[in-house]
Amino acid sequence: MPNPQKCRKTGIFEEPTLPPERPSVKRSDIPRRRSAGPARGGITTADNRRGSWQAAALRPSFAAMTSDSGPAGIPAATIIIFRNAPAGGAPEVLMTVRSREMTFAGGMAVFPGGRVDPADFALAEALAAEHGLAHDEAAHQIAAVRETLEETGLALGLAGDISAASAGAARQMLGQTGALAPVLAAFGWRLDLAQITPFARWFPKNENIARVYDTRFYLANLGTGAVEVSIDQSENTHLFWTSAQGALEAADRGEIKVIFPTRRNLERLALFASYEEARAQAEAIPVKTITPRVIEEGGQPWLTILGDAGYPVTAELLETVARG
Repeated sequence: MPNPQKCRKTGIFEEPTLPPERPSVKRSDIPRRRSAGPARGGITTADNRRGSWQAAALRPSFAAMTSDSGPAGIPAATIIIFRNAPAGGAPEVLMTVRSREMTFAGGMAVFPGGRVDPADFALAEALAAEHGLAHDEAAHQIAAVRETLEETGLALGLAGDISAASAGAARQMLGQTGALAPVLAAFGWRLDLAQITPFARWFPKNENIARVYDTRFYLANLGTGAVEVSIDQSENTHLFWTSAQGALEAADRGEIKVIFPTRRNLERLALFASYEEARAQAEAIPVKTITPRVIEEGGQPWLTILGDAGYPVTAELLETVARG
């Protein structure tokens, strides 16, 4: 695998080309704080220059994260939408700032998405076989399509006579019905789930919080991105396009706040020079369920994830971790 190159400011690592094999990182490679000197082994830690603005409040909720036990999660789906940068350069992804009134991740910058509703499972029952998917997976992909239309106004994962006007009308109808099936019937559209690619699955089932989401992440591409997006006025307060690297730098400057899974996903997305590279890696690395765990190293607690799931950074000092 090529030698990693350090990205100034964020402490993440990029490889010049898509790695030919999955990265393998040992927990024993976790270095001490950067201030203590050079890191040991394969460096996969997050940059530790961020403040510990929530450290004291976070520790109790992470206390149980040394095991894999926990409650059943709330099924959820998130879609990472790419577009070509208007001025060239790295591709951009669509992010949204959640309303501070939201119980989960209020005020945080995240990717569009939400929970899988009963209506999504019902539609999946009818269409899963047609798309060659298991019922559960089809329901999550349908939820990703529905949430994208609802939160952003983008008709991704859909096919038919789709225009800006019809997408806007469909979004309005979706807000009234809360289900995708009647929208498909009314506009003569059909699902085209080949447009989205499974990317990751995060399930912090061992975290001691009231709501634990079992979230599947997907990739989709707008290409030129010559479309309008707008917030849904309920769950979100702001939609914006940014490169993954740009989002990381904005978070380090304190302009946006990102929770642990979002930061790890942004670091992974920053590896890619195009949507095609991102999709190629997603298809090459089987999706594994990521359940972060706390380990002790060098007398300090670290929040860690799997080392073979495609992520360039697999550990962060617990005191710097932010969550909703």
